[in-house]
Amino acid sequence: MRCVFLVALLYFLGSTTAIWPQPTHYQNGSQILWLSCAVKADYKSRSVPATAKFLEPNYGRDAPQVNQSSIFPDDIITAAFDRFMNNAMNSTFVPWKFFPRGTGSPIPQPVTNVTTLIRRCIQHITIEETINILPRNSTTGVDESYSLSISANGSIWISVASTNEAIYALNTLSQLFYATPDGSIYTPYVPVYIHDSPVYEHRGLNIDISRNYISPHDVMRTINAMSFNKFNPDLAAKGAYRNSSIWCVAHLKQVQNHGISRGIQVFLEIDSPGHTASIAYAYPDLIAAFNKQPWVFYGNEPPTGQLKLNDSAVTSFMNTLYGDLLPRVAPYSNYFHTGGDELNANVYSLDPSVGSNASKIIQPYFQSFIDHIHSLVRAQGLTPIVWEETLLIWNISLPTNSTIVQSWKTSSVAEIVALGYKVIFGDYAHWYLDCGYGAFIDPSPTNPQNPIVPPYLDWCSPMNNWRQIYSYDPRVNISTEDQKLFLGGEIQIWGELTDPVNLDGKLWPRAAAAAEVLWSGPKGPNGVNEGVTRRLAEMRERLVDLGFAASIVQMEWCLQNQGGCTQ
Repeated sequence: MRCVFLVALLYFLGSTTAIWPQPTHYQNGSQILWLSCAVKADYKSRSVPATAKFLEPNYGRDAPQVNQSSIFPDDIITAAFDRFMNNAMNSTFVPWKFFPRGTGSPIPQPVTNVTTLIRRCIQHITIEETINILPRNSTTGVDESYSLSISANGSIWISVASTNEAIYALNTLSQLFYATPDGSIYTPYVPVYIHDSPVYEHRGLNIDISRNYISPHDVMRTINAMSFNKFNPDLAAKGAYRNSSIWCVAHLKQVQNHGISRGIQVFLEIDSPGHTASIAYAYPDLIAAFNKQPWVFYGNEPPTGQLKLNDSAVTSFMNTLYGDLLPRVAPYSNYFHTGGDELNANVYSLDPSVGSNASKIIQPYFQSFIDHIHSLVRAQGLTPIVWEETLLIWNISLPTNSTIVQSWKTSSVAEIVALGYKVIFGDYAHWYLDCGYGAFIDPSPTNPQNPIVPPYLDWCSPMNNWRQIYSYDPRVNISTEDQKLFLGGEIQIWGELTDPVNLDGKLWPRAAAAAEVLWSGPKGPNGVNEGVTRRLAEMRERLVDLGFAASIVQMEWCLQNQGGCTQ
């Protein structure tokens, strides 16, 4: 195929590919190839090796969704290829910020006074399912590897183990392309050779959608950005303030299918028995100490209220809730999060079924509660996840081979793995995205001991900027043997001061910093450097190009003057 245009070829001088997360193995050249709508692609399935499905791109910024009635691999691959082509061909990302001012953008520039040149174009993209491209992850035994190559003759070859890896590979491929000022799309890195696989199996983002309503649309947009950064699980759903602020069954299914089509496993957290005050609006008899004052005595924040622990009506309620919800979750996920954090003992002095705030009285009831709901979870073939307090504070007995413990404090990780449990890490002092935005509690004029004073900090200030997030290393003081119990991590955003308006800016690109830690492995504080800043700044530009209101990483002068903003 001949692609004839008027161009002057100016090469990227001294640049390196800004792929995020950083691949395991990467090599590139400096030849230019162009992408056009005429590119052809096919998908060779391992299950049907004798056939190949031709992938016909459907242009437009919004790629078609996988049909909610089916989640077949061919549908997922086709949708992923559509997204790649749509996003690439509609991109306006011209990387002028990343080169010195006054030297001219070192990118191919359209001209009108030179001889017509032949653009060498991408001719064909092949996606093929293979087996064991790279060794399986030594921690999880899961093969999420992919291989990607671009040859000088215009062929792109992608080898994957399954559909998810095809999504990862296409997201990587998209980062090799840029736009010119006239809207043409090119890569200056040919030939390219990439082998890649993640360090951790569980690479999650936990979004609180209850304290302030986060709509299914906002969640699906977030899934799009998660997929671009190679997260895989997850989302946590939690509550409703009005009729329009409700997730119905159709919404959940829509989000689940949206996640599957993008390599994201959506699973739910229904926190219990704590953080359940909203149940009282419909079933007041199930909740103890609902909206009780002074709230600081009965909870970490208002409104207070927890499920009663020794009440048959609560058992019936949980049977009904889980009986309806778990069968809807099981086809899409391996996990279900049952919560178990921040249980307030004083509440149970007001619970007639318990009548005490003594831990030794409460603990057996809590154990019985957990045993029951976990039996419901496991009956659906799901693995329950609990917060660290369930194990470490309340000493709840949990089977090590079928329970995952989520930690929110670095100091707890060592305790959890020492007890033989798989752990999901995510230290609040590094990976809580809501920290540093100030207190949401107002000072009371009737409280002479008012603790709400200038500068009105929240409990986990300061804000965790992207460098702090990137520097997090959960392996510190953990033996190599115990690190084998690291399932992975989650970055968290709680909802007191988060809503759809500020969601993008709070999440991105800081969540992307965690994504690279989870994909490429922790590098600690010594891993923070100008090269990482520049790569993340380019990822931020790509997110903005895709329509996300991602916050700035670095000012333009620093990007244009490499080495000028180091100390």
